[in-house]
Amino acid sequence: MRVIFFANSEWYLYNFRLPLAKALRDAGAEVVMVSPHGPYGAVAARLAGVQASVSAVTGLGHVFCGDTLTARLLRVPVRGLLRYAINTPRNYLVLQNPDDLELFLKQGLVKPERVRIIRSSGVNTAKFVPSPAPFSSRPFRVLMATRLLWEKGVREYVEAASLLRARYPAVQFLLAGDLDPGNPTAVPRTQLTEWSRADVIRYIGHVSSIETLLAQVDLVVLPSYREGTPRILIEAAAAGLPIVTTDVPGCREVVRHGVNGFLVPPRDAPRLAEAIASVIEHPEHGQAMGHAGRGIALAEFDERFVIDSTLDVYHELVSSLYSARPHDNRLVGQGV
Repeated sequence: MRVIFFANSEWYLYNFRLPLAKALRDAGAEVVMVSPHGPYGAVAARLAGVQASVSAVTGLGHVFCGDTLTARLLRVPVRGLLRYAINTPRNYLVLQNPDDLELFLKQGLVKPERVRIIRSSGVNTAKFVPSPAPFSSRPFRVLMATRLLWEKGVREYVEAASLLRARYPAVQFLLAGDLDPGNPTAVPRTQLTEWSRADVIRYIGHVSSIETLLAQVDLVVLPSYREGTPRILIEAAAAGLPIVTTDVPGCREVVRHGVNGFLVPPRDAPRLAEAIASVIEHPEHGQAMGHAGRGIALAEFDERFVIDSTLDVYHELVSSLYSARPHDNRLVGQGV
């Protein structure tokens, strides 16, 4: 079997799909990973006559979630492309949460029998482990690590940090992530510079070893407006850290309110600040939530389970094709 992984950045393929690609290779498949400058690999697969493709949508993005005029105008052609690309008998669509499934079905983008839910790309729970000395004598550190887009809740995080700085002057609020100037909702570099000079947050840029950074912080925050299933929250849970995030699709797949973190309304900086303060003031509760998060990561989000579930989808699709045309053996795996 030959498998092609197609995504719109090599960073995505390397960080999120490499373990699956290695598992397929070890199982005897020929694996190719392709990263061009533009999206819609399922369209290319259909035009090229590839007999099977699996489209893994890890989040709906700005076109579906944004409120700008550009986003609203783009939805019509993008919906058309998605229907053409994925709503075929030789394509399976993998989504990460039931909310995205409901939206795809409501808009007629895919038939329900062509959809499977796999709730993340998984995480290596042997690599992401709890720090041996959390909540140490060093200053308490809060971390938001994400693509620097407004829809990720960057503004709300900074506003919450500003609200808390007077009450907790020793607490450090870290912001990690790449700039994304090509995205219409990108946070500009000038804004990051302004926040840093005002000593509201400390911007640390791109982090190549996120597991090392997680071992040096005490709380992870993600006030996003909508997600697939955010990798950083799974990594934080595996690292035994409490989490404060928003009660939105994707985020609530990882966090159980009051168990391994807190869920707050999106776009609500005061409520976000209140939840962060609760963890700062009750470190023992934070440790208990981190321990619970580690258990959730082991039971539900270990990459071995995700790989097995994804391989099951591949085998199911290829088996159905072999029964009809036994000599066709091309399969595309796409990450959107």
